[in-house]
Amino acid sequence: MDRRTFLQTPLAAAAAAGPKIRLGFDSYTLRGFGWKAMRLIDYAASRKLDTLQISSLGDYESLDPAHLQKVKDHAERQGITLDGGIGCICPTAVQWNARYGPPAEYILTGLRVAKAVGAKAMRCFIGGATERRGPLPIEAHIEKTLEALRAVRSRALDTGVKIAIENHNGDLTAREMKALIEAAGPDLAGSCLDTGNPMWLLEDPLLTLEILGPYVATTHVRDSALCEHPRGAMFQWVAMGDSSMDWPPILALFRKVCPQAAMQLEIITGRPPQVLPYLEPDFWKAFPKLPAADFARFVALAKRGRPYLGPMMIGGTASPPPPEYEAALREQQRVDLERSIEYTRKLLG
Repeated sequence: MDRRTFLQTPLAAAAAAGPKIRLGFDSYTLRGFGWKAMRLIDYAASRKLDTLQISSLGDYESLDPAHLQKVKDHAERQGITLDGGIGCICPTAVQWNARYGPPAEYILTGLRVAKAVGAKAMRCFIGGATERRGPLPIEAHIEKTLEALRAVRSRALDTGVKIAIENHNGDLTAREMKALIEAAGPDLAGSCLDTGNPMWLLEDPLLTLEILGPYVATTHVRDSALCEHPRGAMFQWVAMGDSSMDWPPILALFRKVCPQAAMQLEIITGRPPQVLPYLEPDFWKAFPKLPAADFARFVALAKRGRPYLGPMMIGGTASPPPPEYEAALREQQRVDLERSIEYTRKLLG
């Protein structure tokens, strides 16, 4: 039975039972179009969605209060609830950019913008897989992030906006993220739960939700085709429903532990499969404390999986693609998001 046939089964109907989950998407999904906030809101409304995560300050035409008020008013007229967002907040991470000032200033700017557009959560992140293999241990990056969060604590709480830290591209495991949130204070920080990034960390997304569920403030929901590989495992991000991932148990737990959070689809296709060479000793230098039980669940998931064999344009990184390829990759972002919206909407009932 394929995934789409499954949607017609009694089990799928059972998975759809329970609290209504709001559905939306993250602005990064349509990055190739270069749309700003007002156009993104119109698109979300055209797809009859509930929410939109504007995950970068660059997604606004202006950070001027008057413009942000227009964004808020437009979203309210269209019936769209907004989440806010900024980027890296760790000054020792490779992706850190001081464009908006030091970490505390950047966080406060993001919170100001999020509050101005009516958001209750602001997504941010620490770094990526590079931080697990650089000159500093991952614990040092966590401590620098905590310093930034503690520096803004009282002013951040005054905004009423939760700082939602994403488990981002291989930086923190769910257990490390939980420890960070609890150290910062769950009243200040929460989770931007990403269901695709656990692949980088040898983590079953269901385990990620089990650990971070009580702290979830917003999300990035994405599907991954995971399977075994001669060097360990291999994964590729795909549109929702294009993998062998078992979504009903994830959805059932989501309804139980964080039904207040929106499912923000962050669909990232057009990238080649990634190999996780966990059969090679050097790979484990990045994961000296990974619990064996957590790894065993990931291996079991890989054994049940299969590679994605459907059509997909893959973008190159060595040089810019021809204009025709670039246009096709951009259109793929829209098509895969809309396919994912329909799949998830049916799954949610």
